[in-house]
Amino acid sequence: MARVKPLAELIEACIGPAFAAQGFASTDILAAWPEIVGERLGRVCQPVKLEWPRRKRTEADGPTESGTLVVRVEGAFALELQHLVPVVIQRINAHYGWACVGRIVMKQGRVHSGQRRAPVSTIDPARRGEVALAVSRIEEDGLRDALDRLGIAVVASAAARR
Repeated sequence: MARVKPLAELIEACIGPAFAAQGFASTDILAAWPEIVGERLGRVCQPVKLEWPRRKRTEADGPTESGTLVVRVEGAFALELQHLVPVVIQRINAHYGWACVGRIVMKQGRVHSGQRRAPVSTIDPARRGEVALAVSRIEEDGLRDALDRLGIAVVASAAARR
């Protein structure tokens, strides 16, 4: 019987090469970006690529120089991010445990949140109560909220198909 693989393993194998081409060692920086910079900045900026300095041939396998992170930012928030660059660099380096980013370069542009706005649909209050009751025993807040949203989406899509 095949072992069940976490989705993270499958995603890494699929889009890992594309991230490597942009200088990222893994896909985790995009997933962790709102945690690193905060929810508010996470909505208006996102990492695009990490540029590493070229190594000289005479360098041994000594300490690696820090890279330059290219960040796309919504125009209105570029000034705010510019003021927060030292804090963001510190948070990124603390997240990874080493000084991987030494500089941030900003490019203004539209930031895609990756979230589609779902059409507002009304569901039967009784069905909503069933979903709330089903997830009420889950102790972890994040998991409970995610499963609640999933349950509502499933009930709403089933109602829309009828």
